[in-house]
Amino acid sequence: MATMDISRLVRSDYDRVVAVETDSAGRAVLFRRGTDDVVTREIMPFQPWLLVSGPELARALKDTSEITPLRGDGMHRVRVSFPSWSAYEDAVKDLKDLTGMNPSAPLAPYRLFTDKAQQILTMLPARLFRGMAFQDLRRMQLDIETRTADGFHFPDALRASDEVLLVSLKDSTGWECCLSVAQAGEAAMLKRMLELIQERDPDVIEGHNIFNFDLDYLDKRCKRHKIPFVLGRSRRPTFARSSRFTAGERTATYKRYDIYGRHVVDTWHLVQLYDVAHRDMDGHGLKPAARYFGVAAENRTYVAGNDITRIFEEDPETLMKYCMDDVRETDALSRILSPSYFYQAQLVPYSYQSCITRGNATRIDALLCAEYMQANASLPIPQQAQPLQGALTEAQHSGVFQNVWHVDVRSLYPSIILARGMCPAGDSERAFGRILGELRNFRLAAKDAMREASGHEKENYSALQGSFKILINSFYGYTAFSQGTFNDYVMANAITREGREILGSMRDFLQDAGAIIVEMDTDGIYFTPPPGMTDQAEMERRVQAILPPGIEVELDASYQAMYGYKSKNYALLDWDGRVSVTGAALKSRGLEPFQRRYMMEHLTMLLTGREAELPALYERFETDIREHRLPLKDFAKREILSMAPRLYAEKLAAKATKRSAAYELALQAKKEYLQGDSVEFYVTGDKKNVSVVGNARLLEEADEQQRDENIPYYLDKLAQLKAKFAEG
Repeated sequence: MATMDISRLVRSDYDRVVAVETDSAGRAVLFRRGTDDVVTREIMPFQPWLLVSGPELARALKDTSEITPLRGDGMHRVRVSFPSWSAYEDAVKDLKDLTGMNPSAPLAPYRLFTDKAQQILTMLPARLFRGMAFQDLRRMQLDIETRTADGFHFPDALRASDEVLLVSLKDSTGWECCLSVAQAGEAAMLKRMLELIQERDPDVIEGHNIFNFDLDYLDKRCKRHKIPFVLGRSRRPTFARSSRFTAGERTATYKRYDIYGRHVVDTWHLVQLYDVAHRDMDGHGLKPAARYFGVAAENRTYVAGNDITRIFEEDPETLMKYCMDDVRETDALSRILSPSYFYQAQLVPYSYQSCITRGNATRIDALLCAEYMQANASLPIPQQAQPLQGALTEAQHSGVFQNVWHVDVRSLYPSIILARGMCPAGDSERAFGRILGELRNFRLAAKDAMREASGHEKENYSALQGSFKILINSFYGYTAFSQGTFNDYVMANAITREGREILGSMRDFLQDAGAIIVEMDTDGIYFTPPPGMTDQAEMERRVQAILPPGIEVELDASYQAMYGYKSKNYALLDWDGRVSVTGAALKSRGLEPFQRRYMMEHLTMLLTGREAELPALYERFETDIREHRLPLKDFAKREILSMAPRLYAEKLAAKATKRSAAYELALQAKKEYLQGDSVEFYVTGDKKNVSVVGNARLLEEADEQQRDENIPYYLDKLAQLKAKFAEG
């Protein structure tokens, strides 16, 4: 990694910083992990700061330590510093009174950066993990098994009948430990867990659903035993607050824990963020995620939630293995999904924990604002949202096509921005284009280095270039980010307009050459080559020749066959016989498992020239449904609860939401469901047209011997699938 000087991209005056905090005096505290693996604590003078619109407003504030004019004509052109955080907080209250406006108001004459770590990292300047590889980070995985009155979830974890049965710990050095309540009681076990965390001194504590379950439960059990829940460095207390996490279209609240000097990484969050792009996971729980990524523990033990207490009493060794498998799988998931965010934290002035939970556009905004503060330049205010015209996407033909090629414009929108020298109107320092260009150059250098490297070094370069790719591809979205300091809707529309023109010129060229266009999607085209054309490199050269300077294409793949259904919905058969499916219409998670399986078998037959077998396929599924041959799980729909069931009940009573089968079942269930839990249920009854609400049963409460799935309802769903393909 030494050949790539990332400090040229974003400055950091400190290496090997694993966390930043403040001490009781308000000074900055840097925790640094040395090359000898010892963590040291360094105290730095620091003054909290905020921005205001002019010197008059700055002088109206009390107890300031420094007033710094910022160059440029941005609205927020004065930085005001304070001798302490209490003085800063008093100034925030005064600003609300003086201006009559909250900082979130569109034209507020002051700007706050409420994240203390962001303030510190921006102004020192410093970034986390500089000079470190992902393997240098000390990560600890944590998992607990519990006994609760209902055998599963807990309402408050303070009842005498509740307790933590096992605590499993593992860290990235290979150390492992499993603590049992049977050894010395729950209180002693919890104290030992806290001691081990201090002794092992991890930089990161990881778990799957660790925020909403493990830490919350441990916190409450420690309170019951009057044990300080001290997880932080310097034995500082642990704090929790309600926060929000967004993955794609799904936003949910969660209980965020902040641990002094450490970071908390929830692999449940990482899995959801991954699936936003791929959308092919069966579930986000630890077990299905481990199976999906191929990291499930060997000879994996599976234990149902309501069997935990029984197994602990009858066969504690089995439960200990189960708990240790959980931390090993969590570690494996983290090693796959965390490195990208680790390397982004080397660039963005956020804590590692916040790099994961904040969106791409928010990270870019923090990166740009930090550059402005280092340059003592003023900040503009975001533009008001304007209508946007999107990318060129269309399906010109439907059906099955043989020998399909894919030509793709490399980083279409970033390439347009750089080739045209585009810059947001408010970016007087032209930081946007400079950082984007340097990120692209660094990514190319990382990809080149990756090809020559091996082992851990190869993994590090792969994660580094992947991190840069994520940020690079988010720069266009940032221009249309409503909260982006440097957003520019005119520029965003200009980018997509040129993107449509470029893709349109490629389409016209290919059609004139005799190719058949199957699908166009934002920056690429699927097509069958012109008659007689077999040389992909030559085809790529011809397409490249018609494009403007700075725009590069790559004929990156070809396929045995392609099934086009409609725009953004298609299936591909590669040369190794694997079928991949794209598009919500063909692989929506809202479909029941039997529908997804039928569609995959149907598509495979279409792509492999076995259309004659389709009637028999339909007849087989129809018979299996009629004769109860399919397991009930094949009919179960899975929904994730985006709010607590109790909140749903309150909203329903206030007529602020519609009735939902998932929530109704969760409220009636024997166990308590929490926000973020998934609910699996199937439809009951004997008529095709029924209301799902009131005619559904939880899968976990079903009896395979007393089958009650709604046969007409599911036969109709199968018929609808058949009709869908007939229309396509």
